Amino acid sequence: MLIIHMNPDTWAGLDTETQEKVMNGHDAFQAKIRATGEMEGTWALADPGASAVVSQRGGKRTVTDGPYLEAKEFLAGYYVIEADSRDRALEIAAMMPEVEFGGLGIEVREILHYAGPTA
Repeated sequence: MLIIHMNPDTWAGLDTETQEKVMNGHDAFQAKIRATGEMEGTWALADPGASAVVSQRGGKRTVTDGPYLEAKEFLAGYYVIEADSRDRALEIAAMMPEVEFGGLGIEVREILHYAGPTA
């Protein structure tokens, strides 16, 4: 899994041209890994300010506005890829447009288990 980390302060500090370069860079990135058959899917997530945190204690549910943690960076989205090795996964991550800018980063993490919608 290629996890996209976003720092909103860093993003806001980038000029419009650079922001567009990052956003449009995903089209080219997706085309490359689709062509190699390594792309399984991608999901972009809403701003954490639009999230809700659900907890339940003693049968009572509590819902609070997100984000869950006070942090400088948040999970912006992710790609699920199929790579032959860790080295290849790191190579693929290095193709992503975010890797060129501090405050934006890609975490590479192996998926250990998957359970689909059907048994």
